[in-house]
Amino acid sequence: MKKHLNIDLNSLPDEGKVYSGELDPSLFNLETKQKSEAPSAAEPLFYDLHVQRFDDELLVRGSLSVPIEFTCVRCLSRYIKTITVEDCAISSEVTSSQIDLAEQIREEIVVLFPDYPHCDEGDTEKECILDSRYLAVDKPLDADVKTPPRDEAPNPWDALDAFGDDADKTS
Repeated sequence: MKKHLNIDLNSLPDEGKVYSGELDPSLFNLETKQKSEAPSAAEPLFYDLHVQRFDDELLVRGSLSVPIEFTCVRCLSRYIKTITVEDCAISSEVTSSQIDLAEQIREEIVVLFPDYPHCDEGDTEKECILDSRYLAVDKPLDADVKTPPRDEAPNPWDALDAFGDDADKTS
């Protein structure tokens, strides 16, 4: 499977040419601290593009589509959402006789990634079920919701509280 979409401008007809096919999903190598939470392409990127040259400019128009696997920010489950660009338009300056459009196509898709992915917005309908321990903050004490464990790390505000107590004793 191709990782690049190279356009040879020497063989490109004046009326342009249609390019259709797939690009390798490894095109979307996205680095995060935890790989399990990183968005990743579930399948290849599909493209159907018309490429035409106008003097020193290359105009690319068409459609792009790729299913991406995201992690829900609410429940941390993985789900698939297809990112589609129906009216893609890319303009590129002609600097050589060969132009690779793969990176520009990748950018067109990545800018459409959701800022806060939610599993109920995926391709298949799914109910986002939260872990009840994250809802314990505002619940009444008699509610059947477990309180999450507290961090055992020292509280930086304790020193200021102690300072305030000493000031009250001296006045």
